[in-house]
Amino acid sequence: MPEIQLNIPAIGEGLQEARVVALLKQPGEMIARDEAIYQMETDKAVMDVESSVSGRVVKWLAQADEILSIGAPILIVETSDEVPVDAPAASNLESESGVVSLRIPAIGEGLQEARLVAILKNVGDSVMRDEAVYQIETDKAVMDVECPYQGSVLEWLAAVDDVLPIGAEVARILTTDQVETISVVQTSTQTQLQTPKTSAPSGVSGSRRRDVPPRTRAYAKEKGLSNEQIETIPSSGSKLMPSDIDAFVDGGSKTASPARGKNFSEVAMGGKQRVLASRLQRGNQLVVPGMMSIVVDWGQIELLRDEVKTAGGEFQPSSFTYFAFAVARAATDHPIVRSTLVGDSTIRTYDHLQLGIAVSLPGDELVVAVVRDSDSLNWQDFANDARSRIKEARDGKDQADESVTLSITNMAGHGIREAMAVVVPPGVATIFLGEAYNGLSNDVPGELKVMRCANVGITIDHRLINGVGGAEFLNAIRENVANIRELCS
Repeated sequence: MPEIQLNIPAIGEGLQEARVVALLKQPGEMIARDEAIYQMETDKAVMDVESSVSGRVVKWLAQADEILSIGAPILIVETSDEVPVDAPAASNLESESGVVSLRIPAIGEGLQEARLVAILKNVGDSVMRDEAVYQIETDKAVMDVECPYQGSVLEWLAAVDDVLPIGAEVARILTTDQVETISVVQTSTQTQLQTPKTSAPSGVSGSRRRDVPPRTRAYAKEKGLSNEQIETIPSSGSKLMPSDIDAFVDGGSKTASPARGKNFSEVAMGGKQRVLASRLQRGNQLVVPGMMSIVVDWGQIELLRDEVKTAGGEFQPSSFTYFAFAVARAATDHPIVRSTLVGDSTIRTYDHLQLGIAVSLPGDELVVAVVRDSDSLNWQDFANDARSRIKEARDGKDQADESVTLSITNMAGHGIREAMAVVVPPGVATIFLGEAYNGLSNDVPGELKVMRCANVGITIDHRLINGVGGAEFLNAIRENVANIRELCS
């Protein structure tokens, strides 16, 4: 049988190398198409790499713990499967007059498609080199895809939830960077060492349906279904879902009466919640969270708010607005909360704080209002701008972008005193505000005094902010809250 060479696949934009973590097969062992044969580590995750052919392992060309460049040879396999000399581009590049096409990258051996999970940039937005621009889902994980050039988004050619083949065009970027034209058809991550047989592998169809998300296909294979069977399963909606697989395996249809205790209904997740879910999932993969909390003297804010209310007039800021101003001003002397992590080793610090404020919408949806340069505004300008931005958010406009490094979530009106907030990259910290309550003051040792209190917590991304940095920032907020009258004068 002929021999072919398998190479390190292109996992995503901006990645140039990977570390071999483990070799899962020994020379002489048989392997099946789509079977995991080794593990590799990038700066994003450790992942299995699957074989694109069936056959026998002849020789490993690398060893565990070795760092290899993308496209480097790693294994020779003996196979009788048909192996094309050329394959769809693993690169995302195609240049014409400063316009760069972004394409679904080759995420690993054996994978033929991916689902577009989230679009992280809008048309017209600027994008930095190696900055995440969209997210895709394979049957293994959700991952960011980064842009290899600096420029702006010209247009999106696919929509969220589309299932796209490897190499499909997703977006076009307008760039002034020097771009070398690259052919849409390139050398595959498998190199032909000897002309293989021309017969197609048995059981492999020439086309695949595009309404099957990668996770559903993986679920079907766990149930023992072949690719041919997957092609014939009817879907109950726009996409083939695991519930459709279950119905097929059970020998019934989606219209049949389910067994007792298994009744359910399905609706598509709302667009805003889908974007939020994608951001949270991304945060769960990247952030190393740390949480701490303090008690603040809330009575000073309530007293000032009541005085302004009694005085009358159109300017009637809420207690939360006073608190948000205290947070913004605390950021002036703590640049770490105005910073973000670019890649794994670069800290970007913004001149001013772009403060995010979580705003809930009907149906339990969540968007973010953003007060721009919040730490540079005087009290009245801050309050007016916060009111305008929150109104825009309540009208459905999500204002979050890569410059929002610190956010506030306010649960005071929901009877929640303590919670652990979530950090969503590129943000590095989230402030939690709980409901006000009557507590005891510790100002004078040995003396019991009732005080209006509120719990304020912070969740930090420990990759950038350590415990002491988080504690110092919290204490600065506490001091500002206690002195809110002077701060707002």
